[in-house]
Amino acid sequence: MSKSLKKGPNIDERLLGKLVGLKADSAPMVKTWSRAATIVPEMVGFTFGVHNGKDFISVRVTEEMVGHKLGEFSPTTKFVRHGGKMQKDQEKGAPKAAPAKPAPKK
Repeated sequence: MSKSLKKGPNIDERLLGKLVGLKADSAPMVKTWSRAATIVPEMVGFTFGVHNGKDFISVRVTEEMVGHKLGEFSPTTKFVRHGGKMQKDQEKGAPKAAPAKPAPKK
């Protein structure tokens, strides 16, 4: 569920305070647990270490990310794959497709 528009964006003031006086390209990774913080234009160019519950995932902020949340770029779960034993058997038994031969010209 998103935050109501009348309340405005969730901007973490402590996070912005860490960026004061730093240059975007030469700044070290800024670690944060604030996944709900909205990305603002002042954050463009910085690299954030966003906590996913276990590790800090490195997220480099670009202009296209402005308005999104930091947590959107740090997945909390790892996708394994669907299927199980049947899926593995199908992948092993499936012959590799040979390239199609062109039709002879008349």
